[in-house]
Amino acid sequence: MKQPCSKIRIASKEVIISQPLSTFWVYLLGFLTVGVGLYFFQIQNGENSRLWWGISLLLWGIGALLAGTSYQAFAYEIKCAGRQFCSWTSWWEVVYLIFQQVSMNAMLVALAYSCTTGTFQTVLLGYAVMSSVVYVILVFIGGIVPIKSLITFGFMVWVSTPVFLFFCLLNAWRYYMFSYDMDLVLLGSWILLFCTMMAYWIYNKLGITKKLWAKGIWFSENDVLHVFLIFWIIYIATFVAEHIKDYTIP
Repeated sequence: MKQPCSKIRIASKEVIISQPLSTFWVYLLGFLTVGVGLYFFQIQNGENSRLWWGISLLLWGIGALLAGTSYQAFAYEIKCAGRQFCSWTSWWEVVYLIFQQVSMNAMLVALAYSCTTGTFQTVLLGYAVMSSVVYVILVFIGGIVPIKSLITFGFMVWVSTPVFLFFCLLNAWRYYMFSYDMDLVLLGSWILLFCTMMAYWIYNKLGITKKLWAKGIWFSENDVLHVFLIFWIIYIATFVAEHIKDYTIP
């Protein structure tokens, strides 16, 4: 499918920017997420959970910037310029997928410190490490062999889904048992993240991108994802950050 592009001149070189508006949204998301990650470091105050929230969001934000560079802004320059046929992926995208998945596991570590203790916490920390290592290996294999099914957003979401479901169940159970504000605001974040993925899926399923582009309007399913995630990261900064703390005995 054809995409909107614009040309800019950098020094003496003319560069083609793909999907300029989409580039704006994904870069805005990336910089906001990095900023909120750094904010968690600033308010850490000795809390391991806040430290790992900061690590998670820093990885997530950098991943968004990498994705925006290869999928949107410089997609033509990275995957097509000087080639007879465009490349189906790039190492920018491989590293993005790794950062994104490891970010989810870093978030699992953060929740382990916030919501669990003892053996259960140790198991969760071990799972986060093991899952990250296995995923990194699979993605590198997918990039080198190559195996396209391993270098996809869908595969990354599939791997992340058990962790996401665990987040929902853990915070729902804890809020039911103890009525902690932290669990309530975390539940709100997971609901917002679920709505984000549903909006992306429905928009893509209905083929709205193509319908709008036929009318000269470019707003893709990725833009829907990124705009919703911008609201999600603002929610994290506004409501979640101040409530995050390490586990305490009920």
